[in-house]
Amino acid sequence: MGDTAISNAPRPSKDEEVATAKDNGISYTELIVAYDGISVIVNLDNDWAECLTVEQLNKIWNPENPAENWNEIDPSFPDAKLSLYGPSTDSGTFDYFTDEINGDEGVSRADYVASEDDNVLVMGVSGDKNSLGYFGYAYYQESKDDLKLVAVDSGSGCVKPSPQTILSGEYSPLSRPLFIYVNMDSYKRPEVKMLVDFYMEHGPELTNEVGYVSSGSGVYEENINKLK
Repeated sequence: MGDTAISNAPRPSKDEEVATAKDNGISYTELIVAYDGISVIVNLDNDWAECLTVEQLNKIWNPENPAENWNEIDPSFPDAKLSLYGPSTDSGTFDYFTDEINGDEGVSRADYVASEDDNVLVMGVSGDKNSLGYFGYAYYQESKDDLKLVAVDSGSGCVKPSPQTILSGEYSPLSRPLFIYVNMDSYKRPEVKMLVDFYMEHGPELTNEVGYVSSGSGVYEENINKLK
C-alpha cells in the first residue's frame, strides 16, 4: 500500500478508496489530465440506429428484462437479435457507463462479449451487422473506418462525441474527465517530480495525439498550483 507513485484513472476516486488511502496515511493529489467520451458504436451496415436515447440504452444494458432484439428498442428497427460488446467488469469505462446509463455502478446485463482488449470489441462489432458496443472515444478514433458512431440523446437532442462536444459536456451523460493520482511522498523524488512536471507541461499536445481531448491550459495551470 502506497508503493505506487502515479496512478491513471478513468473515473474519480470512490469513497472507500479515499478512506483506504487516509487509513494508510497516504497523501495524494487528484489531477484532471484529459476528457473522454464513451462512444456507442455499431456495425457499418447498420442503417437504422442513428441515435439512441439514454432510456433506450438502458433498455439494452439494464439486467432487468433487457431487450433481446433490435425491434424491442424501437418498433421501426429490424426483428434481429442484438449482439453486444463492451468492457469487462474490471474496467473504469464499465463503471462509468453503467452508473450513467443504468443508474448504479456495476449494474449491467452479463450476456455480452466482455473484454479489456478494445481490439476484440472492434473486431466483434465490425464483423456483426446486428452488434452494438461501447468504449472510449480514442479507440473509436483509431477504428473509425470500421465502425459507425451512434449519437446519444439525453433529453436535449442527438449528439455525437467529438472533441468539441466532449469538452463542453454537450455529449451528455457520457463525457468524463480522466485523471492521474500522484502520491505526494513519491512526488518528492526527483525522477517522479520530473515526470509529473513534464506531464503538466506537455499534456495538452500529447493528449490530443492519442485521441483523447485536452483539458486545456487553465486546468493544467490549476494542477500545477495543486502540486505546489
